[in-house]
Amino acid sequence: MKKFSYSILGSWLIAVVLGHLLQLNPNAIDLNVILSQPTTSHLFGADDLGRDILARILSGVEVSLIVALIVTVVSLGIGVLVGLLAGFYGGRVDAVLMQITDVFLAFPGILLAIAFAAVLGPGIGNLIMALCLTGWVSYARLTRGQTMSLRNRQHVQAAESLGASVPRLLFRHILPLLASILVVEATYSLASVMIAEASLSFLGLGIQAPNASWGAMLRDAVRYMLVAPHYVLIVGGCLMSLILAINLGGDHLRDTLDVRKEVS
Repeated sequence: MKKFSYSILGSWLIAVVLGHLLQLNPNAIDLNVILSQPTTSHLFGADDLGRDILARILSGVEVSLIVALIVTVVSLGIGVLVGLLAGFYGGRVDAVLMQITDVFLAFPGILLAIAFAAVLGPGIGNLIMALCLTGWVSYARLTRGQTMSLRNRQHVQAAESLGASVPRLLFRHILPLLASILVVEATYSLASVMIAEASLSFLGLGIQAPNASWGAMLRDAVRYMLVAPHYVLIVGGCLMSLILAINLGGDHLRDTLDVRKEVS
């Protein structure tokens, strides 16, 4: 499974690079090949406007990866900062920050993302902002729990007794011990963000035409499922393969970084 996941991820990265090198035009319209089956000139067929599905898939995966990486990094930064402060200080600081976190956790993340995207309006910038506003809570809860445990470690108390500042304690003595856990969580979050981006684009709240998005492509493909089933099957299969590869890679990364496995 490890080789399978890495080979799929590597294949997608190579495909994106080749798409740039070949200068494929995902928005080129050819009315003569509307909803055509896969051929030598259109390997994945054409959509309802005669645009090459392969070119749009390669453009869509690039956009999806960029959105997922930005959202994951920003959410990770916000969530880790909130969790570190709540777990280190405790008391009122912890109570206030965790109450805010609990408010976000009280609603399904995708529903909050839909609400924020609807208020902010469609577009890639507002999509990223909406996903960031809902994506930090899991990191905050995870970091807070681990920080509360590490706060009483001897090396942290020794550094504090020697006069180390709070930022030094947090970022030099506590955060490095959380790195492996946060990396694994970020891997799973990457797949979740890609699904959320596709879902919002499917609803018309994400990437807007004529830019390619897998969610928007699925929305268009569903309309022609009976006359052009290859359209929805190809796009859905591509999305499934990438998400599956990322999750399998996250599983392997979790097993690799699991120190308890080495101790046993």
